[in-house]
Amino acid sequence: MTNERITLSVGAGPGQRAFAVVGGVVFTAFGAVFVLLPMIADRLLARLTGYGDPFPSYEEARDLPPGMLPSGLHDTAVPEPFRLVGLCGLPFVLLGLYLLLRVLRTAAWLEGTRASVRGALGTRTVDLATAEVQGGAVAYRAGGDAVVRVPTVVARDRDTGRQVTIPLQGMGLAALPPYELRALADAMTTGRPNSGRDADAHALAGRLRIMADDPLGR
Repeated sequence: MTNERITLSVGAGPGQRAFAVVGGVVFTAFGAVFVLLPMIADRLLARLTGYGDPFPSYEEARDLPPGMLPSGLHDTAVPEPFRLVGLCGLPFVLLGLYLLLRVLRTAAWLEGTRASVRGALGTRTVDLATAEVQGGAVAYRAGGDAVVRVPTVVARDRDTGRQVTIPLQGMGLAALPPYELRALADAMTTGRPNSGRDADAHALAGRLRIMADDPLGR
């Protein structure tokens, strides 16, 4: 087992990445319009009504007829309920930014026996040689009512409880390349006993090697 860094073929493909980036930009821009709208409207009203121009003090203006009051004494500000419209745009901004970060940052790699998975907001690392490992599946919506279940390896650090989930199928791929599957299997079994609670890890590694030996799924 070497400490060579092996990048796993997970995450979105080029086409899906471009589509997700466009969607993220649209959501972010749409939300930003809502957030900025009250400020823009406030400045526009100020220009149209002269709000903010110098005006006499209250003592000087209190005897003037209402029609002659300086524009600065009129309530020309944007109503408070309208200002709250900007808050409606925040979820769209956050959703768009999260979508962009998730698509652009998602990655997974092996360094020796240590597996790292990077998501939208952080990176988690677990040593596969000592972690509790098991098979799992993640469901993805593939358009309409179709749901695709992608097999995964779930590894949990026994001491810290930190957990990583590694999909065994990249976007647009039937499965990870054989070399990557074998690397995952080797990382799981390096220095690990093959009996007791560790026997399941060896069984899972064996299944990964079978997948690697038969990439076409015959």
